[in-house]
Amino acid sequence: MAYVPRLKDKYKQEVVPALAKKFNYKSSMQVPRLLKICVNQGVGDAVSDKKLIDSAIAEMTLITGQKPVSTKSKKDISNFKLRVNVPVGVRVTLRDVNMYEFLDRLISVSLPRIRDFRGINAKGFDGNGNYTLGVTEQIIFPEIDIDKVNKITGMDITFVTSAKTDEEAMELLKEFGLPFKTN
Repeated sequence: MAYVPRLKDKYKQEVVPALAKKFNYKSSMQVPRLLKICVNQGVGDAVSDKKLIDSAIAEMTLITGQKPVSTKSKKDISNFKLRVNVPVGVRVTLRDVNMYEFLDRLISVSLPRIRDFRGINAKGFDGNGNYTLGVTEQIIFPEIDIDKVNKITGMDITFVTSAKTDEEAMELLKEFGLPFKTN
């Protein structure tokens, strides 16, 4: 039998019935689902030190289990000593098994390791059912060895859903177990 991630199974068994009941969907295909997770890390200091991009790629590979691509600058900005096509960050798009595995590790291990953690902000929705979460330190992930980190950098994690509204997307992410702040 093929391996099925824990959260993918949870989605089919618990999340779909719960959301169908809450929003009165007639079909299980109407229930919003998680399409992909995009992880993006800007490495602005890579303009002067090329090794930072290599270490960012290595760290992102450890965190996500998938090799990221480097993002390049689109134009010259003389104030920042930036030229066209200079690597300035790394990004990776996770889908299916890798996506559910990353989400599981994020919810159960990484988010609780954030200092003074009281839940994630509910203001990160874009109006179309997608949510972006900013992480200030990459060392919250247990895969990263703190002794080998050159520079502490943050990252943006975007959850792309098939939800039409932010309310539906928030309920979907709550059902998966993302700990939103209660105001």
